[in-house]
Amino acid sequence: MVSQDDSYDRAARSAENAPSGDDTIDFGYERVARGEKQRRVGAVFDSVADNYDVMNDLMSMGIHRAWKRFTLELAAVREGEQVLDLAGGTGDLAAGFARRVGPSGRVLLSDINGAMLANGRERMLDRGVAGNIDYCLANAEKLPFADNSFDCVSIGFGLRNVTDKPAALAEMQRVTRPGGRAIVLEFSKPAVPGLDKLYDIYSFSVLPWLGKTVAKDEASYRYLAESIRMHPDQATLQSMMETAGLTRCGYHNLTGGIVAVHRGYAA
Repeated sequence: MVSQDDSYDRAARSAENAPSGDDTIDFGYERVARGEKQRRVGAVFDSVADNYDVMNDLMSMGIHRAWKRFTLELAAVREGEQVLDLAGGTGDLAAGFARRVGPSGRVLLSDINGAMLANGRERMLDRGVAGNIDYCLANAEKLPFADNSFDCVSIGFGLRNVTDKPAALAEMQRVTRPGGRAIVLEFSKPAVPGLDKLYDIYSFSVLPWLGKTVAKDEASYRYLAESIRMHPDQATLQSMMETAGLTRCGYHNLTGGIVAVHRGYAA
């Protein structure tokens, strides 16, 4: 059994031991060519798109809804504001933002994966909240928007799948208006003693089983568990946001640190 500490040590050693000029990146516990990661992550989400919402409810026992509600409160968007939701998937955060900005505001639901974006658009239509939502197929590392375009930019459970995380954070900072908020909701490192071992058992036994049984795709959900372990911990991600130019950065641990919501402000 791989422990949380061992997993984060693995991530650190992976970065430290990469040779100078190394052009590989983690894909779960594998090292793959940088150009290959985007393709393989895309294949994962092509596979899971149709079962994404059902699996979210099963995997988190519905708690993901509380995580997203907290994120929406922390984002504190107001009526009339412009919001960009990156890696927005099937649109849970986008729907919440749309209700808060009202008819005079706009929400742009963006994802790099066409299948996820299509599912998100269908869900927004079903929810009846599509009137102030637009859609864009976009890579978070190279956003097709002008500087200072949005009052709030969010990315929920998507940053760990990005090949160049510093580039994505820098792009979030670039397109956020001065004083606007950049929000990152992501799995993180448990901060409660003993929780890491229980979390490992769940992640490497239950998640793949659910993936195999419900989504008929064990490999994608094993990648999910591995990608969480390879993602930067809370303090490291906060430092990365500060390096990207965001100010007053901080984070809130949820469910004992299994998830953390980071917030920073554009200068």
